[in-house]
Amino acid sequence: MSARVRIQTADFDLSTEVALLRLQDKGVGAVCSFLGTVRDRNDGQSVSAMELEHYPGMTEKAIEAMIDQAFERFDILGARVIHRVGPLQPLDQIVLVVVSSAHRGQSFQACEFLMDYLKTQAPFWKKEQTPEGARWVDARVSDDAALARWGIQAPNA
Repeated sequence: MSARVRIQTADFDLSTEVALLRLQDKGVGAVCSFLGTVRDRNDGQSVSAMELEHYPGMTEKAIEAMIDQAFERFDILGARVIHRVGPLQPLDQIVLVVVSSAHRGQSFQACEFLMDYLKTQAPFWKKEQTPEGARWVDARVSDDAALARWGIQAPNA
């Protein structure tokens, strides 16, 4: 069985990761995935590059706890989160969340739950390069609202 959480600088292959998750259980009838990529703009400003930082050890532990919560809340068979750190360019892949279940509804919900949790609770810091220079990306009220619909209050913005 491969790790549920990987933090890495290297890119990843979506089809390989989905295949690995599917192989873990013959009862898999649905796989839902979310793939996040670097945009070339944010808050109306051009972005030429992004750098992601994390706290090694703490980040993996926090994401493992998120996955544990997903297993408690939803009838899922497997889950995997891969998050890249380091320098990234527009169109580069940043994050992959893959969830398997017997039926699609649980996979969709668990995948969305994990992404909402990642956006607000995972210890990552993003710095964007803009024409005006580097800037740290602040938390968004909309991300807190997305997490709140799961019954989790975590004011970050």
